[in-house]
Amino acid sequence: MKNYVQKGNTVSVIAPYLVSSGQGVLVGALFGVAAHNAAQGASVEIVRKDVFDLAAVTADTAAQGAKIYWDNTARKLTTTATNNTLVGCVTEAKANGDTTARVLLDGVTR
Repeated sequence: MKNYVQKGNTVSVIAPYLVSSGQGVLVGALFGVAAHNAAQGASVEIVRKDVFDLAAVTADTAAQGAKIYWDNTARKLTTTATNNTLVGCVTEAKANGDTTARVLLDGVTR
């Protein structure tokens, strides 16, 4: 097919801020996990699907399967939907005090 470009699980975006490998990145409606370090304004590959351990709001709790959102100001996962972007669901319960959450990214743009 002559109009095919690439698979969409990993895409290149322009880093909106200094990005570390393994960090969540939100660019418009695209959310993914950085595959490598990148300076602000540089191209970075983000992985949009699969399961990752990402930084999360420490005080939040979530049951397995609960929806999880990206707080782009704090650059962390959160259970708070208001003003945040839905990115997937937690695959393991998250307790108060946990600094990370295990999240299944669904790759859907919102």
